[in-house]
Amino acid sequence: MKTHGALLVAVTALLSGVVLISAPAGDMTARIRAEGQQRSQALVMFRTLTDDIGPRLTGSPAHARAAQWALDRFTEWGLAGAHLEPYDFGRGWQLEQLSVAMVEPRYAPLVAYADAWSPPTAGVLSGRAVYIGDRSAPQVEAMAAQLRGAIVLTHLPQAEFVAHDRPQPGLDDRPVPTGNPPLPQARSTTPAAELMPLLKRLGAAVALRPSAYRDGTVGVTGNRATAPDSVPSIVVAGEQYNVIARLAAAGKPVSLRVDLRARYFEDDRNSYNVIGEIPGTDPLLRDQIVLVGAHLDSWHTGTGATDNADGAVAVMEAMRILRALAAGPRRTIRAALWSGEEQGLLGARAYVAQHFNTPAAREQLAVYLNDDPGSGRTLGFYMEGNKDAKVIFDRWLAPLKDLGTTRNIIESIGSTDHVPFNEAGLPGFNVIKDFRAYDERTRHTNADYPERVAEDDLKQSAIVMATFAWQAAMRDGKIPKHLASAPRKEGP
Repeated sequence: MKTHGALLVAVTALLSGVVLISAPAGDMTARIRAEGQQRSQALVMFRTLTDDIGPRLTGSPAHARAAQWALDRFTEWGLAGAHLEPYDFGRGWQLEQLSVAMVEPRYAPLVAYADAWSPPTAGVLSGRAVYIGDRSAPQVEAMAAQLRGAIVLTHLPQAEFVAHDRPQPGLDDRPVPTGNPPLPQARSTTPAAELMPLLKRLGAAVALRPSAYRDGTVGVTGNRATAPDSVPSIVVAGEQYNVIARLAAAGKPVSLRVDLRARYFEDDRNSYNVIGEIPGTDPLLRDQIVLVGAHLDSWHTGTGATDNADGAVAVMEAMRILRALAAGPRRTIRAALWSGEEQGLLGARAYVAQHFNTPAAREQLAVYLNDDPGSGRTLGFYMEGNKDAKVIFDRWLAPLKDLGTTRNIIESIGSTDHVPFNEAGLPGFNVIKDFRAYDERTRHTNADYPERVAEDDLKQSAIVMATFAWQAAMRDGKIPKHLASAPRKEGP
């Protein structure tokens, strides 16, 4: 059957006049390695995403630039059907200026970031900070006169900080918890869901709360459903917030100056996934799809290096490698760079809903391979409880051990873009990446910069992705589907 498949590929290539390579798996693996190690474009692409374009919040002009740039690369490499695929997202948002400083009892610039989709402040605010972190809702209500137009410290001083990364599942045979770890949260006596509407009604000018990360690291996300007339919301480095909160709680005068400028984008309420493919050449299999993907979007504080420019680059470089080798896969190999991952896997969910919404369509997906989360090299794959697929993936991983791969694990992981595929009954898998200083330092923080990622790791991840995509595209059968949804362990 394998010989027959190779013959079909060769005949199809001759008839089409296109020189394609249908090499034995071992030969192609060696060629993928050579191309990925000797002529890599991974670092150049990574620097473009992180240094040149920067943070890529879904719906922002920066994300639009990143998507168009990726599309241009797909087109340049000759991927078929390269296009931007829209789905309804909603308002975009961009931070345009932010400065927060303590001006009394002394001057100190504060490390602070606005929540995404926060409204701007009404100009530059200056005044005494009002602390309500230890107040109940009725007590806050009683402070109405003090809170109108005020700079408000909404939370208690941060007592517990993020101190550890999640366990690394790819380094030994012991089962470990997977998925987002539970992290310390900022705490307020009045729950935030009750407090923020109350502050809006009382006319507060801006709300400040602490980050739960240490040493000036600030973790910030946001909610795209935030109303434009909400109280502007800013996160301050935990240690700095604690100083001003302790002073204010003790009744000592603490004055701050805050200037937050942000802009909404309403003209185009779509966001866009970036799609391109290498068409299959086997007449019996070419309509089946091996899909590889990663999310292109990021939050807005750092430059989205580990979350998830490294994953996006691994997918892009894998496709570049295969095109550079004139690969003629039996199945179509398609790449997808998702948007809206950080807001709830929105791009991947929209794609599954549009393209795999019937039993016949779902039969066309051979496998989905996703790269996120973590940083560093690829160690293997989370197998989502799929023992039959693990046998196949173990065989593919073995020749890559000298590149730093370690093992595939039977456990699952949630909270990233393979999940909508699994929910639709499709075989989706996510890579295992290194977690050094990921949860504890870079994930969704202002420390997510390129210095956290090594060029050799970018190369290695792309080689692994290209190898697995090629193997999946060339084998006689599809990857076995999951027999049942594997339990996922999620953090908040």
